[in-house]
Amino acid sequence: MSEVPPLFAAGCRFFVAGVVLYGFMRVKGQPSPQRKQWRNLALIGLLMFVAEYGPLFWAEKYVPSGVTSVLAASIPLITIVMEMLVFRQQRFRWSLLGAALLGFCGIAILLLPGGQRNFGVFPCIAILLGTIAWSTGSVLNRSLELPESRPLTSGAAMMLGGGGLLLLSAMFGEMHPLPHVSLRAGLAILYLIIVGSLLGFTAFVWLLGRMPATRVASHAYVNPIVAVALGYFVAGEIITTRMLVGAAIVVVSVFLILRKDKAAA
Repeated sequence: MSEVPPLFAAGCRFFVAGVVLYGFMRVKGQPSPQRKQWRNLALIGLLMFVAEYGPLFWAEKYVPSGVTSVLAASIPLITIVMEMLVFRQQRFRWSLLGAALLGFCGIAILLLPGGQRNFGVFPCIAILLGTIAWSTGSVLNRSLELPESRPLTSGAAMMLGGGGLLLLSAMFGEMHPLPHVSLRAGLAILYLIIVGSLLGFTAFVWLLGRMPATRVASHAYVNPIVAVALGYFVAGEIITTRMLVGAAIVVVSVFLILRKDKAAA
């Protein structure tokens, strides 16, 4: 994916997937969203795509993929705080708050200065801010007035969010000149459009309508393990003791949150 500017690639991925899915659902007879619903969809698209992927792609230039994935694994931690303390979609439980605080301790270990760390704090903060935006959008999916059709909602949100990312790409000069997309990069983007967006995000939005956002975010539980392993064996990234300790604490914290959330369901 380094062959294509990151914001341009993400914008193309989500915009194309959104247009295809939204157009398909409209052809099937689903009604167009109302004005208020379009406004809510624009907010979801802004939070879950522009505010999430913009900082993420900038930060990935400086932060190893393993650390990026561990920081992104804070999604369930932030989501549970949002659900309990901000939007009151779950009843307050000290056990869940304690598990979330444990995870934030793991993140703090990653951000501590010194040691063999070769990345800055500010890119990590950018990733966390994007994660907060994604978590907020996930929780709002359950409280805002949105179209009844979840696939239509998914398509419209991706279309608006992808359009916002393409606008950012143009503002940062990624389209001057227009990027040349090789066959390999094009196939990678096509894969992300079909599997990551049309299937993955649509399933994500569908699940958000049926269970708490914290449980839907359970994919973050396994992501750090896979990313750290791939970063080490494929990309040759350095793994330090601090990274392993911080990642382990975050993963344990997410596991505890998901177990407690399931037990209370």
